[in-house]
Amino acid sequence: MNNPRILEIRRGVLEKNDLLAQNLRAHFNEAGVMVINLVSSPGAGKTAFLEATLRHLRENGLRPAALVGDLATDNDAQRLARSGAPVRQIVTGGNCHLEADMISTHLADWQLDLTNLDYLFIENVGNLVCPASYDLGEHLRVVLLSVTEGEDKPLKYPTLFNSADVTIITKIDIAAAVEFDRAAATAAIHAVRPGMIILETSAKTGEGMQNWLEYLNTCRQTYPLQPITT
Repeated sequence: MNNPRILEIRRGVLEKNDLLAQNLRAHFNEAGVMVINLVSSPGAGKTAFLEATLRHLRENGLRPAALVGDLATDNDAQRLARSGAPVRQIVTGGNCHLEADMISTHLADWQLDLTNLDYLFIENVGNLVCPASYDLGEHLRVVLLSVTEGEDKPLKYPTLFNSADVTIITKIDIAAAVEFDRAAATAAIHAVRPGMIILETSAKTGEGMQNWLEYLNTCRQTYPLQPITT
C-alpha cells in the first residue's frame, strides 16, 4: 500500500522543481538561448553524439555550451571540452537524474553569460526512468536510442519516450552488424508517441548529423518553444 506521506513529499518535490524550471525557462527565453535536454540509457552514445554536435555547431559559426550530469567523475566533461565549447560537469553524488535546482546552482557558479550562447545542451544522467519526471527548463527534450539496445526499448520505458520531442537513433554505422530492425524500432517509438520525429545518426562517421543540425535550426527558428509536457 502506498504511503500517503511519501506521495505527498514526492508531489511537493516535483511542484518545487517545476516552479524552478519555469523560472529557468523564462531566464533562458530572456537570454535568447535554446536549451536541449539529452536523455538516454548508459552506453547509448550520448557523450559522443554531443561532442560531435558541439563541434559541428562551432564549425558553422554557432555558440554552444554544455552542462554534463554524472553520478561521479568529470570524464564526460573532459571529452566534451575537446570540441572547444564551454563545458561544466555536474556530479550528482548518487542522484540518478538532474533536477532544476542543480541546473540553476551550477549556472550561477559558472557565471556563464547566456546571452553569448545560441544553444545550451544538458547531458542528463544515463537513466531511462527518473529523468522523465524532471523538467529542467529545457525547450527540447531529446531521447537517444542506440542500435545495440534493442528495438523494444521504447515499449519498456514509455514514459521517457512519451515525454521527449524527438528520438535520435545512434551508432547507425553498425546497424547492419547488430541486425538492427529499423521497422520494429520505428513501430515501437510510434506506439508510444505517434508521429514522433526519428533521426538516425553516427557520431563516428558523421552520418545523419547534418539532418540533426537542420532540425535544431528549424526548432530555433520557432523559438521560444513551448514547455515540455510530461
